[in-house]
Amino acid sequence: MMNFEGLDPGLGEYTPGLDSSMDPRLDPALLQGVELDPDALAVPVSESMHIVEGMYSELHSVAAEVGIPVTATHFDLQEELLWMGNHRGHASSFFGPTMGRYSSFQVHMTDDIRHIQSMDTGVLFLTKNNLKCLTRGGLIMFDYTTEEGADMHSLILTDNNTLLMGGLQNYVAELDLTTVQETQKFTVEVPGVAIMRQSNRFFFCGHTSGKVSLRDLRTFKIEHEFDAFSGSLSDFDIHGNLLAACGFSSRGLNGLSCDRFLMVYDLRMMRAITPLQVHVDPLFLRFIPTYTSRLAIISQTGQCQFCEPTGLASLADIFHVNTVGQLLMSFDVSSSKQALSFGDSGGCVHLWSSAPEVSFNSYSRETELALPCLVDSLPQLDWNHELMPLSLLPMPLTSTEPLLSDWPTSLITPSPRRAPPVDPEILRTMKTVGFIGYAPNPRTRPRNQVPYKIKDTELEYDSYNQVPESPIGRDEEPHLYMVPKKYRKVTIKYSKLGLEDFDFKHYNRTLFAGLEPHIPNAYCNCMIQVLYFLEPVRCLVQNHLCQKEFCLACELGFLFHMLDLSRGDPCQASNFLRAFRTIPEASALGLILADSDEQTGKARLGRLIQSWNRFILAQLHQETLEQEGPQAYRGASSSTLGSSGESVIGRLFGCEVENSSLCRCGKETVRSSLTLLFTIHYPEQSSLDKMIEEYDFAEILKKSICLEQSTQAWCDNCEKYQPTVQTRNIRCLPDVLVINCEVNSAKEAEFWKAQTEYAYNKALKKEAAEPPKPKEPLPTEWCLEEELCNVEGLTFDTQAEDMRHVWIPLSLKMCISKTQGLEVSSLSEGEELTESEEAEGASVYDLVVIVSHIQDARTGGNLVAHIKVGETYHQRKEGVTHQQWYLFNDFLIEPIDKAESAQFDVNWKVPAVLYYVKRNYHPKYDLRIKNPIDASVLLTEASLARKQRKSHATFIPLMVNEMPQAADLVGLDAEFVTLNQEEAELRSDGTKSTIKPSQMSVARITCVRGQGTNEGVPFIDDYISTQEQVVDYLTQYSGIKPGDLDAKISSKHLTTLKSTYLKLRFLIDTGVRFVGHGLQKDFRVINLMVPKEQVIDTVYLFHMPRKRMISLRFLAWYFLDLNIQSETHDSIEDARTALQLYRKYLELSHNGGQEEFRKVLKALYEKGRKLDWKVPDIDSADGQGTAVFPSVMGL
Repeated sequence: MMNFEGLDPGLGEYTPGLDSSMDPRLDPALLQGVELDPDALAVPVSESMHIVEGMYSELHSVAAEVGIPVTATHFDLQEELLWMGNHRGHASSFFGPTMGRYSSFQVHMTDDIRHIQSMDTGVLFLTKNNLKCLTRGGLIMFDYTTEEGADMHSLILTDNNTLLMGGLQNYVAELDLTTVQETQKFTVEVPGVAIMRQSNRFFFCGHTSGKVSLRDLRTFKIEHEFDAFSGSLSDFDIHGNLLAACGFSSRGLNGLSCDRFLMVYDLRMMRAITPLQVHVDPLFLRFIPTYTSRLAIISQTGQCQFCEPTGLASLADIFHVNTVGQLLMSFDVSSSKQALSFGDSGGCVHLWSSAPEVSFNSYSRETELALPCLVDSLPQLDWNHELMPLSLLPMPLTSTEPLLSDWPTSLITPSPRRAPPVDPEILRTMKTVGFIGYAPNPRTRPRNQVPYKIKDTELEYDSYNQVPESPIGRDEEPHLYMVPKKYRKVTIKYSKLGLEDFDFKHYNRTLFAGLEPHIPNAYCNCMIQVLYFLEPVRCLVQNHLCQKEFCLACELGFLFHMLDLSRGDPCQASNFLRAFRTIPEASALGLILADSDEQTGKARLGRLIQSWNRFILAQLHQETLEQEGPQAYRGASSSTLGSSGESVIGRLFGCEVENSSLCRCGKETVRSSLTLLFTIHYPEQSSLDKMIEEYDFAEILKKSICLEQSTQAWCDNCEKYQPTVQTRNIRCLPDVLVINCEVNSAKEAEFWKAQTEYAYNKALKKEAAEPPKPKEPLPTEWCLEEELCNVEGLTFDTQAEDMRHVWIPLSLKMCISKTQGLEVSSLSEGEELTESEEAEGASVYDLVVIVSHIQDARTGGNLVAHIKVGETYHQRKEGVTHQQWYLFNDFLIEPIDKAESAQFDVNWKVPAVLYYVKRNYHPKYDLRIKNPIDASVLLTEASLARKQRKSHATFIPLMVNEMPQAADLVGLDAEFVTLNQEEAELRSDGTKSTIKPSQMSVARITCVRGQGTNEGVPFIDDYISTQEQVVDYLTQYSGIKPGDLDAKISSKHLTTLKSTYLKLRFLIDTGVRFVGHGLQKDFRVINLMVPKEQVIDTVYLFHMPRKRMISLRFLAWYFLDLNIQSETHDSIEDARTALQLYRKYLELSHNGGQEEFRKVLKALYEKGRKLDWKVPDIDSADGQGTAVFPSVMGL
């Protein structure tokens, strides 16, 4: 933007048109050979013109709006578009070097467009007191109006989400493009800033007084100033270490005159070098650094001169823009430096280029062009043609009834035809060279022809390898449709409101709580659910409490407490996973995944969850052994192991095994140990035997438990490594038998698949031998929508169909006899033990848990759990007594049939972990939960910070007579820091889609007294120490500064998260009511589940339906006349203010009733709209808000 005062007076008297009858000053001879269209016209250069490489020549001219001056031009930085804006607020864009019209729309009704700036999502247009962002097609993204009296002239993007706006006023405004709100103002001297540029060192501001100021990138304070011209500044530019400026000089009484000397400054020494004399009157200048640091100097009359900033200008480097007598009003250079654009006062845009094939940007993205209208190109329908499809005739859908073509999902499920098997003769005679097989053609079928046969067996999906080799078939990728929808990976779709409008009830209609998957290492969600639904483990960890900062048993207890309280709402395992990431053993075992591995699906989840299963059992066993004081459980019967150092985990999962090593020299070594789980070992298959033998699962399990294998081991007798036979036997049976399936390769998957086929064929033969029974209707036969009816490869017609893909039994009989050792056998449904078997000590084990790895090529796979939920859980949640199988897929929970739970189509569902429990094992354990959190947690504890002093205390701990009671008020506020930034993508329509939210960590928690003589005095003000890297302290919003959370240098009261968490848990269990502003997010990040009746949130108290939420600062100013959060947030101040607002709410509601309170809210919203929800400046010296509560300092 230039100062036009003092320029040619004719500049303001632009011609209204290009017709000589309308403007007598225009010579008609100038228009010879030029056609002008009042709407839009491109005037191409004649074909004979030759553009010389490296020399700028005119390529095209376009009359955008005849007679209306073009006040701004801009080359799009993302696409091959040239933008222009005119004096009447209209904008147009032109595509490519041919200057074809792309879009045209009105930006402002009256004001001229002064600056245009393109972004990735849209284009910014600046007028006198308005900033508007529109898509390249003309749809409004936002419309921001500046303060009254503003006279904006230029803007500059400081990063992707922030810009600065300057003009002829005493400030420069910073605007956040994400929230479209002004974040701060920087004061500048009058008459303001007309031009802004930026380098990696400074902001450069050009003033109409003729000065150029250099300002700090962060604070915007003046670092240096150049007094370039005595009159006014018209333009300047920066390149490298050079700054060049042009302007006007004062000529006494004659006013201003254009100065033909360009001022050039060296930014290294901050001083002027020799001025550069040019031969034109400079109005615009730009550096065009292609081969050298060339300067382009443009005059008002269309003369252009190129010269070096440190050399002499030559008359030979002058060319002229043919403006047909008009004046140049705007100028821009493309980012590729290949194109120049000029806008004149007659409404024309001139494009000059230095290359025949000009490109505006080095790497432009493809421009989305409008599709041609199809209305006039509809085909003619021949009604006499019998096979003419009626769907070719477009018709509106006027009825709400379903169409006849809307078939149910069960009838339109894709059923692709699998590829025919390779001829056995080809396989027999094939010779392999590398990975290519060669075989003679057996001539058994015609060339390039395959018989079309549809068989029932084609509904089975044998493997991913059977995708048709034809390119046509490969496009459909039938194997991607194998995974039923409820088994696929579920994701949370975030909106502007975060999770508030996400419908979790759509995925979970039960009262059990799911777990959210977006937290790092949340792959173990299914195993957390498994442990929760084992009643003794649930009670054990909730009774456990120790002094360790990171204890998985404690964190599981806190998480299970949340799962108990939830009524179907999902929970987060964030605190548990935070402690999990600090365990060195977990990292050593490779259980802690990088974010990239988890998102891209590189992790081998099946193997990973089995390692996690082994780790968590051993860790819980160790941590509950280390617990000080009496054990939480006192069983009714004595321990089988009889060891003094046992834990409930050891009694529940533990099995004492005897490992025997026999060397060939005859020496035998026997060792005893405790094992918490067993791994399936599959029989070795010889390479010659391609047929997999049939095995019973009980037989494989017995061989895996009583394992016998040969290996090299050290023999003390032989004093060297010898072939040794190692044998394992068990002395007792565990209450819970945990099995890792170890299906980690194609070999094990093929074995499992073969066994399921053997079992299915056996069931078919058994059913065929029995007399047919009348078919009873099942609920699933008339179910239309539930996916239970539509699982591929699963029907409910016969008993045998339930056995498809099933190998594992739902019940096992296990016994340890003195003569034969361990005996394992399958037990059919309804079969019970005989009296003799019970006398021999036999036990029945029921399958209660199956963890499966879902292999989905689209999402990278996920883990799900089938869990048989017991009667006690249904009694607590639903008040009914029954058992039911459920599918747990993160926050998706759905009841399933017991037959489906044991089915494994290993093409997409691979078994990982099995849990069998002994029948009626609960009486051996004390299943009462005694809350271990008492009032002692509220007693003050030493700060972790070394520099913290008592004089720095910001809170007074509760006295014994102040211990909270049920329904007491407690003011609460929390501050957070960011551990991982949000991951989002911008769609083509300009909207933002959150892929992964930012990961927050609580940094400060404050609780203030809500009643009594010390009302408003904090009794908790804890800063939370964190060992994880903080990427953003959010100081402006949290008040947390770098170093506040570091124990070595912090002067705050620093504690562990667990310590403060216990204090809040005690307050929740006591039944206090928390008062705060935006508590939903606070409790979510702290990872607490608080009953709704114990939360009083002022953000909802002062809220009208379908209206915006109001900030605490605005509410405090409006109702309490307090000025808070002026610089940063302080949690003590915020918690006190929320308490005062609640008191004000009670006062307003009590005095006038709901109708009067509604009027107060309407007045509040009216006032907010008038002020744009910004608090007016209040004199901070009035002391408001400081005398309401007694000060803590010095007490």
